[in-house]
Amino acid sequence: MSVQFTYGADNGEFDTIVCFVSSEELKRDGASEAEWVHPQLDEALRDHFARKLFKAEPKETLALSTLGLLPASYVVYVGISHAGLSPDELRDAATAAAKAAKRLNAKAVKQILPRETCTGSQEYSISQAAQAMTEGYTLGLFARRTEKKDDERKQTTVQTVAFAPPGEFAGSEQAGGQWEAGIRRGVIFAESVVFARDLTNLPGNRLTPEMLAEEAETLARTYGLDCEVMDEWSAAEQGMGGLLGVGQGSVNPPRMIVLHYAGAADNEETWGLIGKGITFDTGGISLKKAEGMEEMISDMGGAAAVLGAMRIIGELKPAVNVVAVIPTAENMPSDRALKPGDILKTMSGLTVEVVNTDAEGRLVLADGLTTAIRRGATKLIDVATLTGAVGVALGNVATGAVTNDEMLLQQVILASKRAGERIWPLPSYPEYRKQLDSDAADLKNIGGRLGGAITGGLFIGAFSEERPWVHLDIAGTAWLERDRSWESKGGTGVMVRTLGELLV
Repeated sequence: MSVQFTYGADNGEFDTIVCFVSSEELKRDGASEAEWVHPQLDEALRDHFARKLFKAEPKETLALSTLGLLPASYVVYVGISHAGLSPDELRDAATAAAKAAKRLNAKAVKQILPRETCTGSQEYSISQAAQAMTEGYTLGLFARRTEKKDDERKQTTVQTVAFAPPGEFAGSEQAGGQWEAGIRRGVIFAESVVFARDLTNLPGNRLTPEMLAEEAETLARTYGLDCEVMDEWSAAEQGMGGLLGVGQGSVNPPRMIVLHYAGAADNEETWGLIGKGITFDTGGISLKKAEGMEEMISDMGGAAAVLGAMRIIGELKPAVNVVAVIPTAENMPSDRALKPGDILKTMSGLTVEVVNTDAEGRLVLADGLTTAIRRGATKLIDVATLTGAVGVALGNVATGAVTNDEMLLQQVILASKRAGERIWPLPSYPEYRKQLDSDAADLKNIGGRLGGAITGGLFIGAFSEERPWVHLDIAGTAWLERDRSWESKGGTGVMVRTLGELLV
């Protein structure tokens, strides 16, 4: 999917025109004389509103045939909450517009812009408005790639979107320059999310640990990143007992993937991004229920998020240093598989009593953190579909966070707010860490049912070696059962844009 975005005066042919409208505007005195697109079409809009057929609620759409009144075939009115929209609301409105255009099989869309998107506001700059709307359109037009015979019919027909400013801004070079910059950033961010979604949606037989490593190598070649992939023998030489323990039950051996980006040679600070890459999770000997197990193709959502973030970094070349680490394995039951009661020695030297083999992500991430640290990481962020418990606590609305450094967490949360991706911090009191104490090893891999999302995060934090660290549990947000605005059914690519906003 590749859509061309432009900004400027009306100088093209369009089959669909989009205009945002609020219920406040439709109720206001003089609304009967107001013009949004065309007098007769606007009158039809007001009639729909009066009959409560269209309430102009946020993300609600009304598509009207122009019946030859305009060169375009359709006008789409999109409901908004009020005139001065936040970036999140702009992104949502653009997504609603994109989905309406897709339903109409539109090819060329003209988006009439609200005035505030060309002036900026206290909440956002012009370029941030442009980025949000570009992201909304791109993510709203996304369709999951499948292996159906008629898959192409499900893909969007939209080829171009032209953002049309109000007349007084049509020739503004300042607004135009900021819009062009915002569009470029928005395209890169959104297409990186699409990249992560496509990876997450791949079935387990199309994405083994070795195949995920090949995807990372292709990404590295495309953007000039250094890449190293450690096979099971190299992992054994480096003592990666957590990764090898989880992967030993599968015929597809594990891999440790490392990408390096050096954009600030004089800076000693290096970000470590670690993404959980379990390409399929049966639970191992502690077997999961059959119902819903097919969704465990998404257990590498953290790896997809990190690779998506590295795609943003490769495109925009920021002045930062990053080491991205992806421990990847399949968690399968077999005669060779890890068993409850087994003890593993991790790369760090810490030993772990395996109480439940379905708590496998934290075992590979333990070696992932150590790998990042040994390659110079000074600050650590891990992203993982770690626990069902985070879904119990936060549903599929917010990502849970655990940290040992409040300042770093606040940086991540501020980035998530710019991206419109919700993060909620969870406490990390010493009593939770005590639940991981083991009689047989340095710690055990599960702390019981109570506070499971917290104890799972704190297990990973035990391998941070006192470096600032944030854990992001995306188990509730990486996969959705149905579309929700710009978040897609299936793999969502969550945290790609948050990491991008943090580092770029």
